Amino acid sequence: MTRAPWNRRIAAVASLRDENRRKLFDFVASAGCAVSRDDAAGALGLPRSTASFQLDRLVHDGLLAVEFRKLGGRGGPGSGRPAKLYLAALREVAASVPDRNYDLAAELLVSAIEESTAGGGSARDALVRVAYARGEAAARAAGGAAGPADPGAPAGGTAFAGFLAAGGYRPEDDDAGGLVLLNCPFHRIAEGHTDVVCAMNGAFLAGAAAGCGIDPDRVQALAIKDLRARGTAQPAQCCARIRPQEPGP
Repeated sequence: MTRAPWNRRIAAVASLRDENRRKLFDFVASAGCAVSRDDAAGALGLPRSTASFQLDRLVHDGLLAVEFRKLGGRGGPGSGRPAKLYLAALREVAASVPDRNYDLAAELLVSAIEESTAGGGSARDALVRVAYARGEAAARAAGGAAGPADPGAPAGGTAFAGFLAAGGYRPEDDDAGGLVLLNCPFHRIAEGHTDVVCAMNGAFLAGAAAGCGIDPDRVQALAIKDLRARGTAQPAQCCARIRPQEPGP
């Protein structure tokens, strides 16, 4: 599952605080096809001007998309202008502060259960394999090693740092050539299931590193409880650290 950027999700949730926009989004998202402003206004009992304004605001906020199409099966000269139609750009809208990604954890855990059930192996081993493969695929899909350098990204591989930032990890330089991750996207479940979730997270990050052309062994994932016991981690900080690049020969 590909998520919209965090700031876009926050803006989308904020947009839906308006009751008319919320009703319009629900109507369009559940319609199953693109709808006109007249359809939306009539269904919700809104003035056409109000429906038009709020629909365009939902487009601006990234919740709806627009397409233009002639209705009624007519085409060619004299058939009129194409109608402006609205359809959902997002089927679900969710955001949290700080950023969390419990959907990803659920997908990885369910996939691991399916794999271990089919193959008869360890569920934990399956989880590590699934998480690594998912991290590698996600990083490659996001640009990976071939992606352009981000001059504002922290050290430790610009593509990888950008991937971590988009995933909600809040990477920052550790002043030694590596990265520390100031936010755990799986914080709530990691508190109660530390060993499993930290192993999953470490494998996901190692796969993402590989997908960005970085040595996956640079990902050092320890149980967050151990890091806190040493006084080297804050509440909700990720268990992983990205070690500095080893000097070349």
